[in-house]
This record gives sequence, C-alpha cells and structure tokens, in this order.
Amino acid sequence: MTRVRFAPSPTGTLHVGNALSAVANRRFGDWMLLRIDDTDAARNVPGGEQAILGDLRWLGIDWDEGPVRQSDRAERHLEAARTAGLPQRFEGVMLWRDEGPPTFHLASVVDDIDFAITHVIRGSDHRANEELHAALHEALGSKPPHVIHHGLVVGDDGKKLSKRAEGATVASLRDAGYPAEGVRAYLDELDLPKHDVHLDLDRIRSLSVDVLGQLDDEALAERVGVPVEAAPLLRGAHDLVEARALARTVLDPPSNTVLLSPETLERFVELRSQLPDVLEQDEAKTVVRELKAVGGNLRALRVALTGQERGPELWAVLRALPRDEALRRALP
Repeated sequence: MTRVRFAPSPTGTLHVGNALSAVANRRFGDWMLLRIDDTDAARNVPGGEQAILGDLRWLGIDWDEGPVRQSDRAERHLEAARTAGLPQRFEGVMLWRDEGPPTFHLASVVDDIDFAITHVIRGSDHRANEELHAALHEALGSKPPHVIHHGLVVGDDGKKLSKRAEGATVASLRDAGYPAEGVRAYLDELDLPKHDVHLDLDRIRSLSVDVLGQLDDEALAERVGVPVEAAPLLRGAHDLVEARALARTVLDPPSNTVLLSPETLERFVELRSQLPDVLEQDEAKTVVRELKAVGGNLRALRVALTGQERGPELWAVLRALPRDEALRRALP
C-alpha cells in the first residue's frame, strides 16, 4: 500500500502550489495522512488550520487520517531523539529548540516513521531537506520513504508566486468565482511537473466555463443562489461572479426607468397577465414572438424590465421574472 502525507503549515489559505501537492498526494496515495506542520509557532495564524481544511474540502480532497498536529506529538518526537541518542544539533541543524519543542526536521521524520509513510511528494523547494532527512531516518533506524519532488507554480516572471498575487491562493480563486471542479481539473492537468510552471489563469477560466456549461439549470442556479427559472440568464458566464452579476441585472429592480413605447408595454401586460406566475421557456419565447409579430419595440420592453438596453436574451428575462414583478415594472 502506498502511504502518503500532505503536511501544510497553518499559515492561512492554501497556496495554489501547496494545493498541487495535495492533489498529487491524493491521486498517488492509497492512504493519505493530513498532518499540520505547526512546529514554528511564530508563523501559525489564528484560523489557519480551519482555512486549510476548508480549502481541501472545497477542492474535493479527502484524507484517511488526521488532521494530526505536530505540536500535539512533541513529546513523542523528543522521546525518539533521546532513544536514538541524537544530539540537539545534527549535521549542523537544530533538532529541538533550547526551550524544548522539536523543530520541523525532527518532527517530520519521526512522524513519517510512526505513520509508515512510504512516499513523500512535495514541491522542489523542499529538495534541500532530502539529504538531512535521509540521514535522520538512518540515525533513527528507519528506511527513508521514496521522495518525489515536483516543480513549483510560479508567476509570469518565473519567481515564487506571492500569496498576494492574483489567483495565488485557493481562497482567491474561489472568491473570483471559479468553480471548485475547474480549479481541481487544472491541478489534475499539471500532474507532477518536472519543472516550474507558470500559473495559467486563462486555462483555469476555460476549464471553469466548461464546468459551468455542463451543469443543469437546477445545479447552476443553486451555485449562484438564484431561483431555477433564472438559470438561463447565467448561461455563457465565465465564472460564478460574472453569473451573479448577470442575474442581478435582471432580478434587481431598475431605478428611475423611463417607460417608452406604451403600446408595446400595454400588449406585453395583456399577454403576461394571462400566463402562469413563472413562465416555462416555450411560454416566454411565445410572448417574444407575439410582440415581434405586431411590431413591438422589444428594446423598450427590455429597458422597462431591466433598465438596460442590452443583456441576456429577452425570453430569459421574462422567464426569470415572476408575473407580478414583470407587470409592476412594465406598468406606468
């Protein structure tokens, strides 16, 4: 059995590069430990662990054991060092601090031993630790796991991607409206890159469009938080933020609208009054056709209903608005 671990530090929302490691470990491992590397208390932030758990769940990444906090196992780490007769400084690196707590290096190796980790999959920025950790395994009487390093996700300049950069964190991608499936598909596509890769927001956007396009009306409306009859308004949106904005242009009442072409609005009121509270697609399209047939000013109707001269197809606007709301907007 392949046993892996994903071991983030609780410093806030996941960096997209850490998310790549999480996806790779979950795909590769038969069994995965979620370990929280919180040995450096100065870097830990309140709520950081919960932010990580939320990001992982949003991406659809589960784990078989954990979260295990290294801080809760400090005595075990120190006991392993004492039993093996390790000095505080091993190959020039501190294994525990003067005040007692173990450092990341000791804690990580002891945890890998205790949880029988067979493969360590992580970013190439950890490559410098490989030789030291292998020596620690040997000193503790253990065979080191197989280590796989993957390239980092970097910015356009090829440098480490700052968490402040656009799209650099899972939270920022979620806030930008990309569906989780689109972000996960992008990370799956990257697989285990041998070299650093540039963050490709255009690709994430393209995958997100595909995801949204495959959702049925009910699922799409639920994601956006609108009634299912408003789903046609959302088609063609590149992300959930754009979809919500499209919905708001119709569902939010227009302000200070000047009603034009009263004869078109009167005919619309006549037609709409005879139909159900919520129109089906065919019914909404029939209203539009009948207005066209009598030379109705469809632009004037759109302005009356939405306050805008352009927007989603008019039949979709009619389907999204309940009868009483549509009549209220069309009546002087």
